[in-house]
Amino acid sequence: MSNLRNKVQLIGHLGNDPEIINLESGKKLAKFSLATNDSYTNANGEKVDSTEWHNLVMWNKTAEVVEKYLKKGQEIAIEGKLTTKSYDDKQGNKRYITEVVVSELLMFGGK
Repeated sequence: MSNLRNKVQLIGHLGNDPEIINLESGKKLAKFSLATNDSYTNANGEKVDSTEWHNLVMWNKTAEVVEKYLKKGQEIAIEGKLTTKSYDDKQGNKRYITEVVVSELLMFGGK
């Protein structure tokens, strides 16, 4: 069961073109959002669609693949782990952001 700790698997569409950052250390970082969709029927029998947005982070070779091949709207599958960072906004309030650090990427054909 140790393989099940902090593991995320998602299939969705890129919400934006990836942001590629080349760090001074020589490492490459790719960041973008991923939209996942779900639908269900509510108590009134109406179909309800919902979209969740996920912040993705990819490093080095995976970031190079992202830079070369991925664009907004493409469908992908990912596997990774959740990380949470905090920062203070301009008003001094503590804010949190949760990201998926991607370890595996699968690209599907077409948009």
